[in-house]
Amino acid sequence: MPWAGLRLAVTLLTAVPLPGGTAVSTERTSAADAGRPGGGAAPDRRAVAAAMYLAPIVGLALGGAAAGVLIGCRAGHTGRLLAAVLAIAVLAVLTRALHLDGLADTADGLGSRLPAAQALAVMRRSDIGPFGVVTLVLTLLVQVGALAQAERLGRGPLGIVAATVAARLAITLACRRGVPSARTSGLGALVAGTVHPAAAAVLAVAVVGAAAALGPVYAVAVAAGLTSSVLVTAVAVRRLGGITGDVLGAAAELTTAVCLLVTAIG
Repeated sequence: MPWAGLRLAVTLLTAVPLPGGTAVSTERTSAADAGRPGGGAAPDRRAVAAAMYLAPIVGLALGGAAAGVLIGCRAGHTGRLLAAVLAIAVLAVLTRALHLDGLADTADGLGSRLPAAQALAVMRRSDIGPFGVVTLVLTLLVQVGALAQAERLGRGPLGIVAATVAARLAITLACRRGVPSARTSGLGALVAGTVHPAAAAVLAVAVVGAAAALGPVYAVAVAAGLTSSVLVTAVAVRRLGGITGDVLGAAAELTTAVCLLVTAIG
């Protein structure tokens, strides 16, 4: 089950193919809310739970790749801004920009101020509205600018690793019991309620503790990022009735931005 969970976590949260892995549909009709692999039966609930618990490990791998880009750019003397752009771009490529798409869709849905059912319908459309565009652009600018500043302070590689781990932990926290799914099908319905609240709390404390071992600023950054994700989840539950795959993506991207922003504070 741990291997099945890790394989599912990689498949759901990245674009990295695994031999014998689960291919997740990316069609807009199911897109970020798909969750049904390859059009077949939904994964075993225990495997889904294991995937959510292991999500921070996927974040660690993604952060390692982005940190490698920053270190390579240092060797190539490309400059901090270009290094930050390339690191964030690598994260987008490795995740097939699904989290970014979820951020834009969530912004459109919440920004519409429509009732829950209509807001969810807005989120499923293939186009991106003004709220989505502005939120997407501003969030990416914050991520790139903050990472460039963190790199100037010598915190770039550790900062991006802390941010990507916190971002995937944000998904884990959003899937804790007591947080409903906004829909009866899709990724939200698949993962909602699979994480025990006590286990989520232990994971959060462990990640903040590990970040503190690297330096106080990383612990504060992770804590701030996770706090922002909890607020996003609460807003989604209040406005939409629960979480969706788009909401999970939004939580991950906003957590990344907040985490990097704190890391950039001198």
